[in-house]
Amino acid sequence: MFAQILNPTGSLGLTVVAALVPLAALLLLLAVFRMTAWLATLIGSLVTVALAVLVWRAPLAGTLKAYLYGALQGTWVIDWITFWGLVIFNTLVLTGTFDRFKNWILAEATADIRVQTILLAWSFGALLEGLVGFGYPWSVVAPILVGIGISDLEAIRVAALANNAPVSYGALGAPILALATVTQFDPLVLSASVGKLVAVLALLPPWILIYLVSGRQGLKEAWPLAVVASLSYVAGQYPVSQWVGPFLPDLTGSLVSFWVLYAFLRLWRPRVVRGFGGVPLARDADAPVAVVAGSAPGAAPGTAAVDPADPPAARSRAREALGAWLPYIVLIVVVVAWTGPWSHLPSLALFKLSTSAISSVTQKEVAAAFAFTPLNGGTAILASWLVITAILRPSGRTLGQVFARTFRQMWGALLVAFFIFGLAYVFNYSGMAASLAFSFSKVGPAFVLLAPVLGWVGVALSGSNTSTNAMFGQIQAVAGNLLRFPPLLLPSLNSVGSEIGKPVAPQTASVGVSTSRLVRNEGEVIRHNLGWTVVLLAYLILIGLFFRYVVPGAMQP
Repeated sequence: MFAQILNPTGSLGLTVVAALVPLAALLLLLAVFRMTAWLATLIGSLVTVALAVLVWRAPLAGTLKAYLYGALQGTWVIDWITFWGLVIFNTLVLTGTFDRFKNWILAEATADIRVQTILLAWSFGALLEGLVGFGYPWSVVAPILVGIGISDLEAIRVAALANNAPVSYGALGAPILALATVTQFDPLVLSASVGKLVAVLALLPPWILIYLVSGRQGLKEAWPLAVVASLSYVAGQYPVSQWVGPFLPDLTGSLVSFWVLYAFLRLWRPRVVRGFGGVPLARDADAPVAVVAGSAPGAAPGTAAVDPADPPAARSRAREALGAWLPYIVLIVVVVAWTGPWSHLPSLALFKLSTSAISSVTQKEVAAAFAFTPLNGGTAILASWLVITAILRPSGRTLGQVFARTFRQMWGALLVAFFIFGLAYVFNYSGMAASLAFSFSKVGPAFVLLAPVLGWVGVALSGSNTSTNAMFGQIQAVAGNLLRFPPLLLPSLNSVGSEIGKPVAPQTASVGVSTSRLVRNEGEVIRHNLGWTVVLLAYLILIGLFFRYVVPGAMQP
């Protein structure tokens, strides 16, 4: 069995430089040369394989096996989930179900900009992130915010910052599954540790969102809305992340958040109705908003003429609500039943492929493995889509459009998962990750301050929480082991740090501005987002210190 070499160059500094070459090459291609992600990860893969064989002296056959098994794992664990998640989304869009759902939410939002922002950017945005991810919440939510009066640049910042908390569970848990794949921790264990960090992180963004759209006075008046928004999201996200798994926390967080806010707003509303910038509006403007189809961006919505005290109208709205939410309820029920701790379906493996090495740090066996589990989470999502399709009954032509649109949107992302996980497996198998982690551990206990920054930088340059976890997850895990930190702390901080870096990621910004007037002005968007992103990063560092020194047991497997 191949034994990894800790310091193949004889100089620890030179070894660190060599180990950073694949990561630097990948990030340079993405961030500087703006190369398409699938091609950048392919070139990065070739560089990584060459270094593994020539510098770390890993056997060529074992290295190629590790690459293949990683690529297969990325395809089956990540692509299989994200593909069917996007198929569900496109089915809802092309059948008109998504527009009805969006319009129903708008109709319940009232004219107060703070209420609209929380319901649309926070609750609705979390649902989009949980289902699709990849910048879609920006591109869908930002134009809606512009349509209710928020300026383009501010609408994108609000959509981006609202998207911070849900990202680790985005695209039906893909980032957590990526982290589990490279660290070999159980996905439920990682879901629970990340969920604890996110639960604390999620307490802050609603306050920022209300402040951004209405100023200090608007926040002073509407602080109960921020409290309810954050706690209701946590109430839906936290239990599922702890005891069910990584697939659904965003969806349940969104669902609970929206309905708790819906009930709360029947009991309490700000005394002064405010528009964007904190401008007071007439009190009678605070009525449900009726969406006018085809209205131009920036047009003021009208008001509904429905009396909330009218029982038939209330029953009609309840039926509309059930119809709007039914596909998401189906997804939650099927995936929970299929993948919960009580189910053995996801763990059933038809075969397993593996190649191993002896770690240069722990002197224990580390494996690069692929297990074919035909009934995994992606298959559960496929089953959900079949049920949703049976309910919606789209035509054959519509289904053809769904798959054509999904492949057109996703073919590059499908290749990225194949290449990035092959790269990550070789990085780990060859010993490059161990060498880099050993070097990082020389920072000492202060590395807990740098762990979330590493995730922030990784996603700011790569644009993907999933890819960042694949690249840095094993490094964080090994460094934490060497420093005797709680085992789950640094990998979890890496994932949540990646959440916070999304608003300044060029690739995500490109998707986010695609439906706005700021197309090809990603630099302006990133500069506008940067300040509050740094504030959230500092907050996460404080959260990391709390879990390291006050409740370290929460980060134990």
